[in-house]
Amino acid sequence: MKFIVAILSLGASLLVQTENAVAFSSFTPKSSFGVKTSASRSSLSMNVETNDDQKTVKVGVIGMGRIGLVHLEAITKAPGVVPVIVSNPTVSKAEAAANQYNIPKFTDDAMDVINDPEVDAVWICSPSQFHADQIKACAAANKHVFCEKPIATDLAETVEAINACNEAGVKLMIGLQRRFDQNFERVKQAVAAKEVGEPIMIKLCSRDPAPPPASYVKGGGGIFADMAVHDLDMTRFLAGSDPVDILAIGSTHIDMSIAEFDGSEKYDTASCIVRYPNGVQAMIDVCRQSSFGYDQRAEVLGTKGMIQTDNVYPNTAKIYKQDYTGNADMPFDFFLSRYNEAYVTETIAFCDSLVNDKPVPCTGTDGLIALIMAIAADKSAAENRWVKFNEIVQEVYCSSPTECELIAQDDMFPEGFRPTEKAEDLLVPDVDKMKNGAVMGSFSDRFKALFK
Repeated sequence: MKFIVAILSLGASLLVQTENAVAFSSFTPKSSFGVKTSASRSSLSMNVETNDDQKTVKVGVIGMGRIGLVHLEAITKAPGVVPVIVSNPTVSKAEAAANQYNIPKFTDDAMDVINDPEVDAVWICSPSQFHADQIKACAAANKHVFCEKPIATDLAETVEAINACNEAGVKLMIGLQRRFDQNFERVKQAVAAKEVGEPIMIKLCSRDPAPPPASYVKGGGGIFADMAVHDLDMTRFLAGSDPVDILAIGSTHIDMSIAEFDGSEKYDTASCIVRYPNGVQAMIDVCRQSSFGYDQRAEVLGTKGMIQTDNVYPNTAKIYKQDYTGNADMPFDFFLSRYNEAYVTETIAFCDSLVNDKPVPCTGTDGLIALIMAIAADKSAAENRWVKFNEIVQEVYCSSPTECELIAQDDMFPEGFRPTEKAEDLLVPDVDKMKNGAVMGSFSDRFKALFK
């Protein structure tokens, strides 16, 4: 009890909430295969430009599924970065990737990648339930980390994983690839340069070509955390500030087999309104089915004009017939085709951050706030009301930066006391902020002060 009182008086406790807490997942057990060296070589040569003065960063990739292979191919083409080991639980996939891209080592065990003495940075492209533990293991091994979203589906675990990297002084980048799409990036540039004046309203729609199987939806966290999280993050990216509150609704129209699922897992269609400072409004609609391919567009209305994007097509050809005028082909209907260039661009951006010691362009804080927004949307839809984002921030208790748990809003804290309101206050400053001197009494410093 003395410990809790000390925390309260300091006013530095950390709080965040989720309705779908996920237990820590274990790593794939150590295989009898161990680490293999690639016996055969493909004719594809490494396309890494290096010179005597340039730093060479050696990396490993966990997960040789579709996303892992996209990142791996981009890594082989990034200057100053060399892949040295890959892993996959089905070791034949790791071996095939090693042979294709001339990588000397492969394994079925993620820990072989993390603990490899040659590896400076790790790309985590494994299933979501392994992300948090693997991030923490990378931090313990002093390895920089690129991780596909989400960091974790549980906010307390998310804070722990980010702080593990920040305390270790290693870089952490989160794969929110839409920030690197050239269409959305052009809208962001227009907003930043005030080409359309001050923002008034932001609109986003995101509709998938077809709904996923019910088995994928169940346990996936719901439509806001699983799907709309990209659009929620994009509103913050375009608004250039942190959101205030959200109102969300959901319904089921397409796949009635999910209609009895828990929470927002039962929705295949949803809408949100997000309020930002200065009265800026953001509106989002998402749907798990669009019969004509990916329908993903953005619009920003400003005081001096408007900028918007169209859907992305395989080509720009138009056809003109008696009964039809328009694009000759439909929009992309596969996410790797739609966002292939964005995935490659984000990978190269992190490589540049490692080689040239630049700040990462999509931080752990960005991943944390995106998840907070998704959980707030879920809560809003469930309770049919506006939800402030600080309500979510205030529901995790941390006894240290890397030991956090979810709590209920009960009488544990005295009336009127709120430990924190901003998501960034939950985190130890990352390595880039430390280097830039932008550190103002971090949580870690305040927590350690208790024991002096």
